[in-house]
Amino acid sequence: MSTPDPGAWLLDRIDAREKALSGHIEQIHAQIEELTARLRDLDQDLDHLRITRKTLLTLAGEPDPASPPPPAPAVPDHPAYQQILTLMADIGQPSRARDLCLGLDLPLARKNIENTRAKLKRLVSLGILVEIEPGLFAQPRP
Repeated sequence: MSTPDPGAWLLDRIDAREKALSGHIEQIHAQIEELTARLRDLDQDLDHLRITRKTLLTLAGEPDPASPPPPAPAVPDHPAYQQILTLMADIGQPSRARDLCLGLDLPLARKNIENTRAKLKRLVSLGILVEIEPGLFAQPRP
């Protein structure tokens, strides 16, 4: 009987292991290529979403050229409203109903203050003035 050559047996084992590793490496390279392609597609989709968001936000901030600008709110006909707006423009700072009564030379009676406050609230509801805190009224900033 002949004894197997230990060197040949060892070389056969190395060849088998090398072949197995080479096959495994090829599979992993194929997976890497597939994942790289998927990653590239996902990056592109993400870029498109970001561009779309930016475009929509830009368009939302711009007036629609097809629609006419909204009409300016109409001031009620009563002259007291015009007096209030004129005084507020002259003062140039937020005011309370009591301060406006003083500026309009109205007696500081409760009914005058409440009537002035009601007029100020109506001007707020029409979008002509803003109430920056309860009871404090101002002209909106452009």
